[in-house]
Amino acid sequence: MSPGGAGSAVCPVCFWSLGQGDAESNTAAGGRARPGGEGCGPFCYSRRGACLSAFLLLLLAILAALLAVATILGRPPRIPGTQSCVTMTNRTGFLCHDRRHCIPAHGVCDGVRACPHGEDEDEHLCRDVPRSLPGFLLAYCGDPAFWIYSDQKCDGTNNCGDCSDELSPVTACPPCGPGWWPCTPTVFKYCSCIPRVLCRDHVQHCSDWSDEYACPGP
Repeated sequence: MSPGGAGSAVCPVCFWSLGQGDAESNTAAGGRARPGGEGCGPFCYSRRGACLSAFLLLLLAILAALLAVATILGRPPRIPGTQSCVTMTNRTGFLCHDRRHCIPAHGVCDGVRACPHGEDEDEHLCRDVPRSLPGFLLAYCGDPAFWIYSDQKCDGTNNCGDCSDELSPVTACPPCGPGWWPCTPTVFKYCSCIPRVLCRDHVQHCSDWSDEYACPGP
């Protein structure tokens, strides 16, 4: 369309139309029209450069947003604070970063990744066990030089070797549960109770033989 024509002249190298005034100012300045691009002067090219710059900035912003989303979804950030939880067996556990998985305390730093993202084996937790472990994962024996995981305390098993994790005055544990028989065990593994599954098996596990003559069994 010629400069004197009605309406607007469209610059083929721009993404918008130029008004008739733009075309006339270009002609008055002595600008030479390109074939098929009448009226496309310096103003058109400056706006074209601004448009391309804005497009590139938008593209970079989209790429940065995609990288941020991929980072968040790929590996959740460490959640500060205590990650204590209670397991299905009512024992102390370690809460994974996804806030859904609760693994037993003794499963932390055992060489097996139990959390979906493996944070139970992270270097910051396991670099100097037990000093690097959170306090809620630890329980100390009668001799403070020895320690056990907190979910191993009062579990009926002699984990400390001197029963200090099961007996007072070091540990106050509840009475034997329904799956246990109270007695003085003859087996080093137990302290004040034995599992009822050991009753009536023709083997002495209690010093008074009550596991064979008084315990009703499982």
